Amino acid sequence: MQKPAVAHDFEDPLPLLAPPELKPGSWDVAARRLLAKMLGEFAYEEIIEPVPPPVGDRHTLPLDDGGTLSFRAVRGAYGSWRVNPETIQLHERHADADADVDADPNATAEGRPFGDPLRFLVLARRLLALDGATLGHLIRELSATLAADARLDHTAVSAAHLADLGYAELEGHQTGHPWLVLNKGRLGFSATDTARWAPEARTPSTLPWIAVSTELAGYRGVPLLATPERLYARELDVPTRESFAAALLARGLDPERYLYLPVHPWQWEEVVLPLFAPAVAQGAIVPLPTDGDVRLPQQSIRTFLNTSRPDRHTVKLPLAVLNTLVWRGLPTERTLAAPAVTAWVHGLRDADPFLRDECGVILLGEVASVAVEHPLYDGLPEVPYQYRELLGAIWREPLTGRLAPGERARTLASLLHTDPAGRAFTAELVARSGLAPAVWLQRLFTALLPPLLHFLYRYGTVFSPHGENAIVVFDDHDIPVRLAIKDFVDDVNVSAQSLPEHDSMPDDVREVLLTEPPAFLTQFIHSGLFVGVFRYLAPLCEDQLGVPENEFWSLVRAEILRHQARFPELKDRYEIFDLLTPRIERLCLNRNRLHLDGYRDRPSRPHAAVHGTVPNPLHLS
Repeated sequence: MQKPAVAHDFEDPLPLLAPPELKPGSWDVAARRLLAKMLGEFAYEEIIEPVPPPVGDRHTLPLDDGGTLSFRAVRGAYGSWRVNPETIQLHERHADADADVDADPNATAEGRPFGDPLRFLVLARRLLALDGATLGHLIRELSATLAADARLDHTAVSAAHLADLGYAELEGHQTGHPWLVLNKGRLGFSATDTARWAPEARTPSTLPWIAVSTELAGYRGVPLLATPERLYARELDVPTRESFAAALLARGLDPERYLYLPVHPWQWEEVVLPLFAPAVAQGAIVPLPTDGDVRLPQQSIRTFLNTSRPDRHTVKLPLAVLNTLVWRGLPTERTLAAPAVTAWVHGLRDADPFLRDECGVILLGEVASVAVEHPLYDGLPEVPYQYRELLGAIWREPLTGRLAPGERARTLASLLHTDPAGRAFTAELVARSGLAPAVWLQRLFTALLPPLLHFLYRYGTVFSPHGENAIVVFDDHDIPVRLAIKDFVDDVNVSAQSLPEHDSMPDDVREVLLTEPPAFLTQFIHSGLFVGVFRYLAPLCEDQLGVPENEFWSLVRAEILRHQARFPELKDRYEIFDLLTPRIERLCLNRNRLHLDGYRDRPSRPHAAVHGTVPNPLHLS
């Protein structure tokens, strides 16, 4: 007898759909490219040590099971490796090698093409010295990075098309940190979250706002934005401010006792509602509608540019995802200190004719901030640091209004981009400029280096001029003319050796800025710019512009010496902050993830590992 149907109220599940980029062809191309990057960066950091060929041109790498990988590679500056992805082969151990006592113990089968970085982790887990927990998380983060790479390939456009894009739109086409293998892991995001919020999704969105009681939230601003009312008058239209106040009044709350800030929708769902639930229940945190402005996520994933009103500030929001080396939150203390750091750095620039007038350096300051303390976590220094970076916002000056007529800006990272046809973005810009490649590069170094060197030598202060923080400003012929720089409170460091120029530093700035010995302070330029960007740009220029690598580094060195000759009175500083030493310490970003910190919780943010030294291409032997 047939059983009667059981009535239920459940809805049918949504159909399961695979993203269009997850197809064998696009996945295999991205995987092979990422494996080559992995081999090259792991070899650079000496996580692996490929065996040079006694004959021929193929390096080999022994695997855990007795098999080997082989590949062709070119060595470059700082001891770097460039592995050709099309040459990677897997040589499997003969199955009968152990059974036959006369068999060669090193015998391997004929090599076959190999391009699977996930499988490589499994085949080399003992070689890589990975513990089980690290290996498990590593596979997940690598898989997420690969999926993002496949998505970028699926939507890639030509270098010529990219050259016509604006600053905000160009960001969504970048491929991520060139040094870090796991550069788009975004642990915490689902596939749906990634499709909506990742920069390569290129999806403009509006952001909701919240009101937070001043018992939990604090405001800081530069003198022009000394009060929150001044900030809101610039950032929010009158009807929006009135609607925010009305939402509070409707609940019997006093708007004068609240601060407004945008919040990332993912952060609201995943962090604020669960971890600030008592504050939400008591009305200390009140959800508000959006301000209506459309914003676009940038490469840092937690930073949004306003595309509706480009003259309004960029906002930087905490996002509790693990991406690259750290959780992408906003530390409460440093968030509050950001405007004071900006005021100090701006003061150095504005009082220095070389920086202000000759360089015309643009410092995109973090001019206002709201930090929200968690009632429990912020008083517990021993808990994992991500729990003290949960809620807040930083408002950063936009580029709009700071460029001269005809100027346009692009992040330094964009110069490393190569389109699907293999054409480098840099090659496209050089062709448009009409300059000889070496002359264009000299203009690039003249735009980038003098302000960075002057801050280092004159003020014992460094930024972290990596590809995302450093912005190249071009004229209307795509010739580099000057530098813009951002991210001060997180990435400005000062000399631990006392300098007279630091005497006027305000106490609140002194308390929050990180200090380093002079010998290590130069690492921020070496590792952030020379190793982290130029190490990749130099071979690209050799391949596509015909400028040999040694000439590239000679041009960099010449710019440093030209700057030193311009300020002979700082001769002692050139010795204290010596960029031309024979060798420098090897900073290791991937080694940190694999061996130093892994995925463990810790009460403070991790830093790059140091492992040995590498030759400095700027040293003239």
